[in-house]
Amino acid sequence: MIKYNICFVRRGHEILLLNRDYAPWMGCWNGVGGKLEGNETPRESMIRELYEETQIQECSLTFKGLITWTADGKNPGGMYLYVADIPEDYSYVTPIKTDEGILDWKSTEWILSKGNVGIAANIPASLETILHDPNCYEHHCIYKDGKLWKHVSTVISELVETNEKQRASLFEKYLHTSHDPIYR
Repeated sequence: MIKYNICFVRRGHEILLLNRDYAPWMGCWNGVGGKLEGNETPRESMIRELYEETQIQECSLTFKGLITWTADGKNPGGMYLYVADIPEDYSYVTPIKTDEGILDWKSTEWILSKGNVGIAANIPASLETILHDPNCYEHHCIYKDGKLWKHVSTVISELVETNEKQRASLFEKYLHTSHDPIYR
């Protein structure tokens, strides 16, 4: 089942990113997030993680779907995906060193620059959709030999955030992917 969440905090044309001190994506810029605890809902967990990592409380939090992945045809994983909008005049001075890494604002233009190897590999393929498309998507990433091989975005219901049965059926398809020729 999906145990993680990720959020892109947007302030105008900037995104608050974390340069991670730990695997996965150590040394790369990525959204903020973490692991669901106990009986938390995905949204409750994201609100908690957002506050723990950034101290930001007042924002408009929007569920944007899921990021799922398989690595070499196995090891399925996933994250609940959110965007937290804050006003353009919101004062949040960076860089900030945290237990997880360094928080800093990055322009969407910088994030999407061709050849930017400092960003988590799946972000350039999905960020425009995440930020500008009102639909929820499953962004599925297929990794081969440690590299992003393929990225597929599919519209999903926003009910996936709150309906455990829908989430389970969506995620179930990745549990047996090693037999699927697309992963070979």
